[in-house]
Amino acid sequence: MPADEAIVLAGGFGTRLRGIVDDVPKPLAPVAGRPFLAWLLDRLALSGMRRCILATGYMAEAIERAIGARWQGMDIAYSVEAEPLGTGGAIRLAAQRLQGDGAHVLNGDTWLQYPPVALEAAARAASTPMAIALARVDDVARYGAVDVDDGRARDFREKGEAGAGWINAGCYFLGAAALSALPARTAFSFEREVLQPRARAGEVAAFTETSGFIDIGVPEDYARAQPMFAARA
Repeated sequence: MPADEAIVLAGGFGTRLRGIVDDVPKPLAPVAGRPFLAWLLDRLALSGMRRCILATGYMAEAIERAIGARWQGMDIAYSVEAEPLGTGGAIRLAAQRLQGDGAHVLNGDTWLQYPPVALEAAARAASTPMAIALARVDDVARYGAVDVDDGRARDFREKGEAGAGWINAGCYFLGAAALSALPARTAFSFEREVLQPRARAGEVAAFTETSGFIDIGVPEDYARAQPMFAARA
């Protein structure tokens, strides 16, 4: 059976949105009249997720009040960081609350449309412990580019390069082997200490059948998201 649990990283401070969104944590930033996280959870529920673990930290109580324990038929659980753990530490802590063998992992401030079941299938087809859903953008300068070859993410390049390409949108599938191999440290970067070395070893399948990427964590994209999601209402 395909994995039907997701971990959403929702503990960020939202420093780049200060002055625009100050009274709520970044995942609750209003987009077209609703918290951004509400849109994200809607999509996960529609895609067949049975359970979602919200990895929270900053203003965790506000997120729990807004979302509750059920969402569109999906069970909601919470993994609360007492202090910032980095993306890897947050995933590792939340993974302790999983009920199954694998999980979909998503950033709580980015939007990317793709079928989770197809992302997991990409990992299985490539016999890799994990897969990444990539976004195609016109200019990779702000994000850093991902090198893709033969269906795998091979490396992650630093920000600053120009031109069109694939970027990491913060959407992953982690199988049981990937979850069990997470570093046994409290705080660490998933991108630097897990994703990049695994990619260089040929152990990260790349999934590119995606669309609609947007990152609400930066002011220009946050503004762009308003009419984009209003059209969905």
